[in-house]
Amino acid sequence: MKAIMVMFDSLNRHMLPAYGCDWIHAPNFKRLAQQTAVFDNAYVGSMPCMPARRELQTGRYNFLHRSWGPLEPYDDSVAELLCNNGVYTHLVTDHQHYWEDGGCTYHNRYHSYELIRGQEGDPWKGQVKDPEHPDMLGGHRAGKLIRQDWVNRQYIREEAEYPQAKTFAAGMEFIRTNADQNNWFLQLETFDPHEPFRAPENYRALYPHDYEGKHFDWPPYSRVTQTPEEVAHLRYEYAALLSMCDAYLGKVLDMMDELNLWEDTLLIVNTDHGFLLGEHDWWAKMVQPFYNEVSRMPLFIWDPRSRMQGVRRSSLVQTIDLAPTLLEFFGAAIPEGMQGKPLKETIASDQSVREAALFGIHGGHVNCTDGRYVYMRAPATATNEPLYNYTVMPTHMRTMFSLEELRAATLAEPFAFTKGVKPLKTQANSQVHYHSFGTLLFDQRYDPQQNQPLEDAAVEQLMIDHMIRMMKDNDAPIEQFQRLGLV
Repeated sequence: MKAIMVMFDSLNRHMLPAYGCDWIHAPNFKRLAQQTAVFDNAYVGSMPCMPARRELQTGRYNFLHRSWGPLEPYDDSVAELLCNNGVYTHLVTDHQHYWEDGGCTYHNRYHSYELIRGQEGDPWKGQVKDPEHPDMLGGHRAGKLIRQDWVNRQYIREEAEYPQAKTFAAGMEFIRTNADQNNWFLQLETFDPHEPFRAPENYRALYPHDYEGKHFDWPPYSRVTQTPEEVAHLRYEYAALLSMCDAYLGKVLDMMDELNLWEDTLLIVNTDHGFLLGEHDWWAKMVQPFYNEVSRMPLFIWDPRSRMQGVRRSSLVQTIDLAPTLLEFFGAAIPEGMQGKPLKETIASDQSVREAALFGIHGGHVNCTDGRYVYMRAPATATNEPLYNYTVMPTHMRTMFSLEELRAATLAEPFAFTKGVKPLKTQANSQVHYHSFGTLLFDQRYDPQQNQPLEDAAVEQLMIDHMIRMMKDNDAPIEQFQRLGLV
């Protein structure tokens, strides 16, 4: 048996043909939907990138105990568990967060890996002189990322030089080299269509439009203040990059056909989260409630055992289900601490694996859905306190914890999942703006665009009950209940 995961970053469900979009050029995503089970109620768990990947590895929520960071020594990594059970694992990725301080323990869990350089502000090429670039709109909060990105772009001109192209080429080399072997798992993961939305001209030509404004392919993480023409232009830039993703997905599907891998190979096509492109008058993610454009993700799975293709699955599933799904497929034991469930029977017959699901970001809203209702519980006060990080790997995204943080740290009592280890407890940075959005409740049956918050005390209490139960099941620290006003 073999397994291939093709993973994208910031892949928008609502911009794919299988989920109702009729203007994006994505024939291979349409073809994928015809050959797999398509999940209509797949949700993120922990946001954003590396928290989602910790869930992908461990099969349990991250966001209630800590923010962005590496795998912990007490974590059960699906890649490592497969290695220990005789399954060869290989990672090919251009997702540069893996080799930052806050992601440095993930890729070493695989037997082997290839890291493709050059995405976003990856500190790849060295240049002392500031690079030339056009007058721009938007951009990232950290100016040094923009500077480095324009240094990198000088070395990425032809399509074959793009990190995504190199990533898929390396992944397909692994597939071709090992197609006649048994017991392997390939995670082929590209950073695209994450911002900045840069694609070769042949994909941009698919979306002709009049635009004479400033260069704009990197949205800010903020409210929309741009003109309608600028907003439309950026959506077309995203669409072009999505069409590039579609083209390279098609190469994998072609190889599956050529090598007859459909007979014995599990195929998972997924993402970590979506992205706001002006919907709800916001760009991006993380700085606003997690509306469906971000939290409700696309998911496609082919299981050669049940051979379900061209079918829809309405059961509520999450990122945490992917690790146990892989373990079950290869006949490996699923650790007791994994909260996710294997999806074998969900793929085969839409068997439910959960009544409700949690999702969120550390220090933000805690969100709950039962598939129909989405409940977003805001911090009870503007101070958004108390809030702590629990970790024995004290790093943030691109830095280690400061000496001040470490001097103030204490040892907490072990959680159920830390296997007797007392983690460091440090004061977390409160995101005070989350309180200003308030608590929100949506009925997706009648308001799928989440434009009209619902006021229904009975439904709210039902969702609160789900939330409290699942937070307790996750061994959430008491201050999370206090922060949300649930005690």
